[in-house]
Amino acid sequence: MGEMFARRMTAELHGDFVLFLIGMRFNRLWKVHKWLPVVRSMPRMIRELAENPDSGFLGSETWFGRTTIMVQYWRSFDQLESYAKDKSAEHLPTWAAFNRKVASNGDVGIWHETYLVREAAYECVYNNMPRFGLAKAGDHIPATGKKESAMGRLGLSDGDDAPIGIDGRDRD
Repeated sequence: MGEMFARRMTAELHGDFVLFLIGMRFNRLWKVHKWLPVVRSMPRMIRELAENPDSGFLGSETWFGRTTIMVQYWRSFDQLESYAKDKSAEHLPTWAAFNRKVASNGDVGIWHETYLVREAAYECVYNNMPRFGLAKAGDHIPATGKKESAMGRLGLSDGDDAPIGIDGRDRD
């Protein structure tokens, strides 16, 4: 699970990056033969990406339920798109097989959303957490000084506008 940090932390990722959300929905749970190949394919893709630092893949987090979600961080949209279209990689053959077997028959829902994030146009905070999300994909740093408030992490204040100090006491 990793070390838990019992203090406020934030993340920095230098340069623009891509936030890619992807998942599936089990519409007909009894049709295991339709959704199981989709479930099994993602770990292979993530392993393939993690083993290739030049792919542009920076990291991911996953949650399971009737609708699954995976949050992925990428260095650029061009690298994400390149992987999606690479005939020698896991994704394209898996996508083609899904379209042959499931397509739009309603058995398994799939979805994704892509966000292009400009450098310093995001903020995040983690407290009493292991390294997680963007902090796993980028630098994991203490949320102190200018980084103490959301406005400060966005570069919109000097950070002294946080309603509660890092020690947990009210500022007033």
